[in-house]
Amino acid sequence: MKRNRILIADAHLTMMAGVRLLLRDRFEVLVMVADHLSLRDAVKSNQFDLVIADLSIPISSGENVARLLKRLSPELRVIILSVHDEPVVVQECLAAGAQGFVLKRAAVNDLIPAVEAVLRGDTYVSPSIQTKQEEARGQATKSGEEAQ
Repeated sequence: MKRNRILIADAHLTMMAGVRLLLRDRFEVLVMVADHLSLRDAVKSNQFDLVIADLSIPISSGENVARLLKRLSPELRVIILSVHDEPVVVQECLAAGAQGFVLKRAAVNDLIPAVEAVLRGDTYVSPSIQTKQEEARGQATKSGEEAQ
């Protein structure tokens, strides 16, 4: 059975080590990087099935990390890890080419299902974000009805 090759990019070394521990029994985690230059070099010089990247990894151009990764390797699958749960942030990452978005606080429960889904070609967003988005849509609908 083929073990998928995964790159983890996070400026927070403790988080990166925790992600590696979560994945190591099921996937081949080849590289861990902590800055955008190392991330860029790793993507250019290796073939990965998936990159799991912290949204907040500093990129000198200010570019969204998902957009950078898709520009470097359009076929690359990308999951964004983040502390941000705002729907606009999630939508920006998905529009930039990410196939998954996982909250760091939910990574223990959400990361393996996210990796499996994205490797199958599906999109994955942490369930707590989906709930928040549905609540926001419900509030907008309710406000619109009250305005009539």
